[in-house]
Amino acid sequence: MLTKLVADAEAAVAERLRDGMTIAVGGFGLCGIPRDLIEAVRNSGVRDLTIVSNNMGIDGRGLGLLLENSQVGKVISSYVGENKLFAQQYLDGALEVEFCPQGTLAERLRIGGSGIAGFYTRTGVGTEVAEGKPHEIFDGETFVLERGIVADLALVHAHTADAEGNLRYRATARNFNPTRRDERPGLYCRGRSRPRRLPRSRRCDDPRHLRRRHRARDRPPQGHRATLGAVADQPDER
Repeated sequence: MLTKLVADAEAAVAERLRDGMTIAVGGFGLCGIPRDLIEAVRNSGVRDLTIVSNNMGIDGRGLGLLLENSQVGKVISSYVGENKLFAQQYLDGALEVEFCPQGTLAERLRIGGSGIAGFYTRTGVGTEVAEGKPHEIFDGETFVLERGIVADLALVHAHTADAEGNLRYRATARNFNPTRRDERPGLYCRGRSRPRRLPRSRRCDDPRHLRRRHRARDRPPQGHRATLGAVADQPDER
């Protein structure tokens, strides 16, 4: 069987990275982020990126590294969070930011990966996030149209993955990672590698045989921390 594990994170994403691309990144704050993959993007030097993520980490960590390196032109996220540089670049007009409610953002990513153009929701109606978007009335209630998001590349963090690309998430690191897995152009994921196929009962997080590439370190033993289409992150991540 052809394995989807790859040995080097930077080499894995190098073939996909280019200036001006849209990258969807899993994680919430610093929980469940594909840390090594983010560093690989930073080291590549690509510019004018559109990052789709719940937030942009903090100064000096996570996606904050890309902001510090002036590699991001636009961010689609739910909130600024604790990243002071993110806030400053937004207020200075140096960074284009599109705010989106968390549940809406997750659904926009999910339907984008499923080939659905958009959906109507009541969330955000009457606020700035709904300005300029089409509205419709259903059963006497006003809804706003939200378009699906299709990224050029998705970077996620999973707890365990096998050579066939089945992913299993753990605890709060489930957050936004499963919604990124559906991005069709390419997905890279970091997690513990498992030489043999995950038992069906333990593949409930991602039961399909995904067409994904993964990174591992030269056939690591079962349970070894490795990268699957992403980078091996630090042990403090769930």
